[in-house]
Amino acid sequence: MRVKFVVVNHSEADIGDLGVKVRLTSSSAKPEDPAIADFAVKVPTLGPEEIREVEASVPTKLRIYELPDWQFLKAEFEITSPEP
Repeated sequence: MRVKFVVVNHSEADIGDLGVKVRLTSSSAKPEDPAIADFAVKVPTLGPEEIREVEASVPTKLRIYELPDWQFLKAEFEITSPEP
């Protein structure tokens, strides 16, 4: 499965390379339910007010027809690098 999303730098300062951990779940999933997909991506440096499209190949055990429609997906993001 391929996932595409955009990252927006809303600040007036540059943001260096970011490591981001992404977890996709169904919007109706319970906390104990397994994720549809967990993956990590690198976001290149973003200038002030810049938008960057990010794309990743994502492993999943679900078949394409088992995936929820996009409006029923929930994404959680965790910045993993650089560390604070």
